[in-house]
Formats: sequence, structure tokens, C-alpha cells
Amino acid sequence: MRKEDCFYLGKIARKHSFKGEVVLFLDTDEPELYINLESVFLAFGVELVPFFIERSSLQKGKLLRVKFEDVDTEITADELIGCEAYLPLSFLPKLSGTQFYFHEVIGFVVEDINYGTVGVIEHVNDTTAQPQLVINRGKSTIFIPAIDAFLRKVDRANKKVIVETPEGLIDL
Repeated sequence: MRKEDCFYLGKIARKHSFKGEVVLFLDTDEPELYINLESVFLAFGVELVPFFIERSSLQKGKLLRVKFEDVDTEITADELIGCEAYLPLSFLPKLSGTQFYFHEVIGFVVEDINYGTVGVIEHVNDTTAQPQLVINRGKSTIFIPAIDAFLRKVDRANKKVIVETPEGLIDL
């Protein structure tokens, strides 16, 4: 399995017991969707290695206590601390309306209701207070906040995101 075919689920934060259990911090708004997983892929450098889950339970919000097969000691659990966990993209629930996963809109054309074609989404910057669509507009780059107030439609069939931005935003 390649990272490009997966999404980031979270990270092994710490060990939980002396019997090999670990705590996986889930990077999601809906941690309950991941309680009954059969396996995850853990990253060791550039390699993704499958780990099968014997049992798991949700604890304190986004923390998933996990017992992996063949991880039975503190020493083997210690080796997993800090590993990133991934799942195949097919595990993501389908979104509709103006909801989208950041990776799925890369390469989509952005059209503004008032200004026409803006450009092509290069990536989504999620390190700011509001995620921003980073759009290649020829010789310039446009940043449009990916917020409900601006998003009008995500047209997956035609690979377009329709927005309605305030006057002057496109010209910045």
C-alpha cells in the first residue's frame, strides 16, 4: 500500500499497558467511525506496514486504545510510539454538497459566480485558522478561505468548485 492511496488517521501517542497496548490519537472529528477497525497501516519511514487489531476501545474523545496482534510486550509497543497510522482512501465516508476532503479537490477548477474562472486548486492549506484553497492563476496565486460562506457548489463530475467571494478578494 502506498501513502498516496491512503489518508492519515492519526499517530501512536503512547503505550497503555505492559501487555503491548498502545494509544492511537485519531485526527478526525468523528472518532467513533474507527472503533471497529480490523487493521491499520503504520508508517516506518516510507514503508506502510499492515498491523491487525485484536481489540480497541475509544477513550477520552479522540484516543483509541489498541491491542495489535503480535505486539505483546512493552518493548514492542515502544517501537510503535510516534508511528503515523493510515487507512485506504476507500474507508472515507462519501461527502456531498459543499463538503469535501482536501485531497479530492486538488486539480479542480475554481469558478467564482461574479468573476468567472479563477484558476486551478494546487493544494489546500490547513495550517491556518481557516483552511484556504491555494489556487494557481497563471502568474499569481490566489488564496480563498474554504468556508461555507464562500462555497456554493462542489461539482465532482466536472471537477469544479463554485464560489462566491466578496468584492476584491480575487484581485488581492
